[in-house]
Amino acid sequence: MRLTLPKIYPITDRQLSGLSHAEQVRRLIDGGATLIQLREKHLSPIDFLRDVETASKVAGNNHVPLIINDRVDIAMASNASGIHLGQADMPVEAARRLVRDDTLIGFSTHTQQQVETAVRLPIDYIAFGPIFTTRTKLDHDPTVGPDQLRTIRNIAADLPLVAIGGISAANVQTVLQAGADSVAVISSVVGERSKIEQNMRRMLELAGV
Repeated sequence: MRLTLPKIYPITDRQLSGLSHAEQVRRLIDGGATLIQLREKHLSPIDFLRDVETASKVAGNNHVPLIINDRVDIAMASNASGIHLGQADMPVEAARRLVRDDTLIGFSTHTQQQVETAVRLPIDYIAFGPIFTTRTKLDHDPTVGPDQLRTIRNIAADLPLVAIGGISAANVQTVLQAGADSVAVISSVVGERSKIEQNMRRMLELAGV
């Protein structure tokens, strides 16, 4: 059965928000999030795991799945619902052998060639971008724009397609109309800690949820 992703796919960022992942999860859920990715590039593994375990309790009480970015070990140790892997992370095939059979695996792509390779991997969804310039990743790949997303939609076929990179209230409808099943958002939602709930609700509204 084809995975159905929420139209708005929020990703936490401790540096941007100044909040723990657990607190961001709480506020995102209050704003209507139904699936959340935890992304961490700076904490030690033990500190990240502690934060994830606290976030998991909040998410579990609200029946919201958590996806862990990059860290297969953290995803396994915390019994997370899924793992999101990038081009330089553990190979998808190896991760699939390690995690539970029902663990979701998402995979980041940045070019048409990478998507063509990804559709043959044991993954549950593809992320493609950056669609627009993003300030959450300084060394990001070249932007691809909504037009390229339309091409990728056809290549991805039945795999759910998540658009990522610089997506905001100003362009979310354009990205969805270009063929994305879901849009990943970071700074446009968690960039202002006092407005996380408000921003999440606004993005859902614009996405027609």
